[in-house]
Amino acid sequence: MAGTRKLGKPTDQRLAMLKTQATDLILNEKITTTEARAKEVKAIVDSIIALAIKEKDNFEEVEVKVSKAKLDNKGHKVTEKVTSKNGKEYLKVVKETKMEKRQKDMPSRLSARRKIMKKINKVEGVDLLNKLFNEIAPKYENRKGGYTRILKCGPRKGDNAEVVILQLV
Repeated sequence: MAGTRKLGKPTDQRLAMLKTQATDLILNEKITTTEARAKEVKAIVDSIIALAIKEKDNFEEVEVKVSKAKLDNKGHKVTEKVTSKNGKEYLKVVKETKMEKRQKDMPSRLSARRKIMKKINKVEGVDLLNKLFNEIAPKYENRKGGYTRILKCGPRKGDNAEVVILQLV
């Protein structure tokens, strides 16, 4: 007997669909789908959130030397004229170095990030991993499990499939 539902799709299409729905659930905290799909996505998202909760505080703060282009008051890069060895003049961007504090992931948190990235898609303009580790994981840290809920909406008009709302609790 198979371990997962086939959902009437080939493996690659099914995995892509589940990945997209898991991403949408984490991004929007609520999706509407069929009951069979919701049960599969629920298992994926619960495991992702459990992993994020486990590794949410597993990092250290480090001082990093960062070199950036110096900007003027209008936000343009500051340049200076420089002469090369063969006598030609060119413009060179002036750089300034600063010390910044950054988070350095410990090896197990880095591994968790990579495992999570296998189960969700990248979204343009949104850092889902930071949302998972910094917003969702602290919200559920005192909870033992069951991070998602399925609410039944009734049958769909066209094919009579059971439609549900899958949301984060």
